[in-house]
Amino acid sequence: MSEGVAPVDVEHAILLVMDFQPGIVDRVADAEALLGRVAGAIATARARGVAVGYVRVAFEDPDYDAVPPTNKIFARLAEGRVNHADSPATAVHDRLAPEPGDIVVRKTRVGAFSTTDLDQQLRTRGISTLVLAGISTSGVVLSTVRDAADRDYRIVVLADGCADFDAEVHDVLLGKVFPRQADVVKVAQLDELLTVA
Repeated sequence: MSEGVAPVDVEHAILLVMDFQPGIVDRVADAEALLGRVAGAIATARARGVAVGYVRVAFEDPDYDAVPPTNKIFARLAEGRVNHADSPATAVHDRLAPEPGDIVVRKTRVGAFSTTDLDQQLRTRGISTLVLAGISTSGVVLSTVRDAADRDYRIVVLADGCADFDAEVHDVLLGKVFPRQADVVKVAQLDELLTVA
């Protein structure tokens, strides 16, 4: 067992794959290696009976109109009509494609919860533990860790299943910030953490 990390009950856990879409993945250094690790995590989760969910950021026309100019990140996207929901750049990356029965939510802000019904879907399924992989560490992963902790989920972050456009920020979050609210492990440790209740 990974040192100091309690086992994860597979019946009440989900692996959330967040913002792995071509328009984002293509900007990450060593994207192929990252995709390979996350594909491995998905395969491990499925083999052990863990639910898999996907979060993508994409906008429909009314979503653009609803972004106020005060929103520093999304006002620029809305103005340029970037990341439209119909664009192939906003689909889940082919290497990590969802399967029937997986949760898939579309968000219009940074975190996985605030503009989706993800929390309701997880509660309905009896999910109490989130295993997170995402791009970027300082974006969707940080926002989702904070929000999920406030919602009393147990959180496991796959350190090498996340990437950021700033390596220093990535390291600080994984090493100093996330451990206050989450277990931080490597993808290779996932199989040994997953247990049947």
